Amino acid sequence: MSVQTKSRQRGLSLIGLIFFAGLLAMAGVVAAQVFPTAIEFFNIQKAVRKAANEGTTPAEVRSVFDKASAIDDFKSVVAKDLVITKEGDKVVVSVDYQREIHLAGPAFLTLKYEVRSK
Repeated sequence: MSVQTKSRQRGLSLIGLIFFAGLLAMAGVVAAQVFPTAIEFFNIQKAVRKAANEGTTPAEVRSVFDKASAIDDFKSVVAKDLVITKEGDKVVVSVDYQREIHLAGPAFLTLKYEVRSK
């Protein structure tokens, strides 16, 4: 008697391939919408640090922040949203904001950002 070995096929079926391609496409769409908010976060962070380093009074801090926001062209945070405090002799500027990204139907992705000068 000869024993025949059955070789098993491995890999994805067409249905599995379509399913994973759909998941990958959805992740790509969400990532493409999140990426600009991340760039905006870094621009806001840079503007907050610049305002904290160059301004000594709240009016100066807001003025420096307004100029930086005009250069980097972001609209999520304006100068009146800044929380300006003093720790010792150092000016500390912070701001919290959120962005919502519409996914589908009633579903939204909410991103909460916190920026604080050091």
